[in-house]
Amino acid sequence: MSADQNHSDLIRAMARGDWGTADRLLAEIGDKGLREGPQTITAAFFVAAQRRFGETPDLQQVATFVATTRQRYADGHELPALAMEGMIRAALGEPDLIDDIDAETAFSMQIAVLGTLLQDREWTEAELEEFIREVEQTAAQYM
Repeated sequence: MSADQNHSDLIRAMARGDWGTADRLLAEIGDKGLREGPQTITAAFFVAAQRRFGETPDLQQVATFVATTRQRYADGHELPALAMEGMIRAALGEPDLIDDIDAETAFSMQIAVLGTLLQDREWTEAELEEFIREVEQTAAQYM
């Protein structure tokens, strides 16, 4: 299975709350996901953040969302809050906020934030598949 397919399947699993599958796919992706390019996850992160916060986000809403996300995950306290806020704000048009974030940390933060964004919405199968098509098209633009 290709890295892109694993990433799309990971998005599906997170949206459905299928954490067993999500954990298995994350283990399979592992470091290979960073080497082969996390474009699909990055695209999903950007598309989901833009849908959730819109073009002119309330910075307090972003901060509150990050605090909630960090509380949801067992190791969430290890994710740097300001960097997570920066990642979200970068997705919304402030790309300079992520200049100093290394790829491994960025990928971990994207997974945590994306998991929350996907779980906070109730998806129909058609909506989820349309989201994944949009994500795959967005990722293809940057490959």
